[in-house]
Amino acid sequence: MKIEVLSQTENSMKLLVSESDPAFVNTLRRILIAEVPKMAIDRVEFTMGSISNPAGDREYESKTPLFDEIIAHRLSMVPVPTDLELFGFKGDCSCKGEGCPNCELLYSLWKVGPCTVYSGDLELAQADDRFAIKEKLIPIVNLNDKQGLVLYATAVLGRGRDHSKWQASHAVGYRYFPAFHVDEKACTDCGDCAEACPRDLIHVEKKKGVTFVDDFEHVCNMCNACVEACEPKALRLEEDGTRFIFQFETDGALTAKHALRTALEIALQKFSGFREGLGDIGQ
Repeated sequence: MKIEVLSQTENSMKLLVSESDPAFVNTLRRILIAEVPKMAIDRVEFTMGSISNPAGDREYESKTPLFDEIIAHRLSMVPVPTDLELFGFKGDCSCKGEGCPNCELLYSLWKVGPCTVYSGDLELAQADDRFAIKEKLIPIVNLNDKQGLVLYATAVLGRGRDHSKWQASHAVGYRYFPAFHVDEKACTDCGDCAEACPRDLIHVEKKKGVTFVDDFEHVCNMCNACVEACEPKALRLEEDGTRFIFQFETDGALTAKHALRTALEIALQKFSGFREGLGDIGQ
């Protein structure tokens, strides 16, 4: 299997996967969605009762227009920066699940109205800015002039198969690499295929015949409009079962590069475990 990066940003990647098959590419897709771990807020503790502003000259009621469960759910979907080399799963930690800096991140929030509470209002308890919330403008709840919100949130490591809040990758998909064939003997250079192409990927010239843009294979979505428009049936568009255009994006908790590397490591572990299992059966 070979992987070529076609385009890349911090939170998205587009790849050309070759010398492979649909089974493996779909395995990679499922691992990115369900197996790659990330940090997410899993527990929220709300402070109830009256609170005072920093000046101490005004009282607020610690309540909001939304149920606590809704606010907790919104907080759980906020991307939490993740370092998979530093944090481990709470159940596997040396603290035996009690919670410690090796398996938890602690955040606090103190806000009084009138205002909109945003994800950026979450303050990190640890003195490590690497894990401060990056997406600061995700709205959580609106407060009026007599309301306030005080809470403490705990983020832990999890997998997307357990809850969507731990899903590190999104919009994960792939498509077959297009293989285009031209029958030069049947082609009349009429140009109907070029006119039918919705993405203007085909050019027809009398002396050069049918030509394609340099990035044709990466842009073509195999709509077959050109094939249907060709009356001599000189064009044939096929799916290459050994090459695929694979793309995905992350929510920012992990970079796309880190998520892909982790997914490939998990895939290798699973395949190795399966091979060892087959060996045990043979014995």
